[in-house]
Amino acid sequence: MAWGDWGKQLSSKEQTEMIEFCVENGNITFDHADIYGDYTTERGFGKAFVESEIKREEIQLISKCGIQYVGESRNNKIKHYNYSKDYIIWSAEESLKNLKTDYLDTFLLHRPSPLMHPNEIAEAITHLQESGKIIEFGVSNFTPSQVDLISDKIKVSVNQIEFSLTQYIAMLDGTLDQMLQNNIQPMAWSPLGTIFKVENEQTSRIKKILKTLSEKYSISEDVILLSWILKHPTNVSPVIGTTNKARIKTANKALDVKLELEDWFTLLTESQGHKVP
Repeated sequence: MAWGDWGKQLSSKEQTEMIEFCVENGNITFDHADIYGDYTTERGFGKAFVESEIKREEIQLISKCGIQYVGESRNNKIKHYNYSKDYIIWSAEESLKNLKTDYLDTFLLHRPSPLMHPNEIAEAITHLQESGKIIEFGVSNFTPSQVDLISDKIKVSVNQIEFSLTQYIAMLDGTLDQMLQNNIQPMAWSPLGTIFKVENEQTSRIKKILKTLSEKYSISEDVILLSWILKHPTNVSPVIGTTNKARIKTANKALDVKLELEDWFTLLTESQGHKVP
């Protein structure tokens, strides 16, 4: 999301270099959505990908559909969602065309709609899978009951949710429990939460502990936050949004950090502002 018009507005050459850098450092999954950059970012990435020397099988491409954004690219009068069979298929095919690929590794419904019908969604996804245009299907920002609604008709392999030390509700409302029980892969957007964005009592408490743990483990505070997520038994995949190459390399260090049990709970306690029940 941060590569194109809604972020750093990287040139085609810069995007090509970024793709190559990510792959060289083991970051092979690229998380897209049709809506990013007012429906322009996928096209920019696709052009840059063609210009790179990366083979398609060396990377994983994710995209999302459903949000109808009020912008310059589409004649939408109000923000809404569209999960009709024809639209889902059309949107996936548009993403394929823009990303310059024959298939998506994972295709997600971006946000739940009160009007979505599981049968219609299942028909669209079945068509896309049987035609080889997508491999896995998933959702994003769906509650457990909404996941159940869809997975009753079609297998849901991924749920991309907001999850961080400052936004941990997914551990309490059954979202992550359901994913662990049903072998659904969690992806976490905004994995650093509001620690470095907001100054309040919660972040102040956390920062004091972060400083201590950063010194204890000899790593940066953002890595501590990512390692906190990674300790969850669902094997959460954090979606890192930075375009800073140094920060990307630093983030990868979280894979090698094993937070001690009491350190993990200390961070949770400071985030909640009270000991666990």
